Amino acid sequence: MPVIELTEVIRAPVEICFDLSRSIDLHLISTEHTNEKAIAGVTSGLIGLDESVTWQARHFGITQRLTTRITAFEPPHFFADEMQRGIFKRFRHEHFFEEFNIGTRMRDVFDYDSPFGPLGKLVDFIILKKYMTRLLVLRNEVIRNFAESDKWKDLLNG
Repeated sequence: MPVIELTEVIRAPVEICFDLSRSIDLHLISTEHTNEKAIAGVTSGLIGLDESVTWQARHFGITQRLTTRITAFEPPHFFADEMQRGIFKRFRHEHFFEEFNIGTRMRDVFDYDSPFGPLGKLVDFIILKKYMTRLLVLRNEVIRNFAESDKWKDLLNG
């Protein structure tokens, strides 16, 4: 059961970081390189408790679909999304937001099981954990970029 933990300090209020993190539109911006699309459920705007989204993207040369649901929601400090359908055996992505002296400390905990049993564990060790970490780091950089500039206003107020 690999776990990826990341922490990012963002010079912006906790409410802005929280909302950007649950923005479908910002997620699409951060995953342009995978040609990701939201194809069912909440497909734009902000996702909330008990809502789901189905993503379609190309990873490792294969078009995949993944449905996640928001299973925990405590604005503006915490939410969690969990896979409902997809290639992983399972995953839970927890998002924590804490007021910090210069803004917000944002922490991600991505806990997952790779598919395909022992072969999946080998693939995870060789490539998947590093690949998923890069996706999450890129996503957090986009959140920081929007939160620390005026870009968030167009995204959240539009």
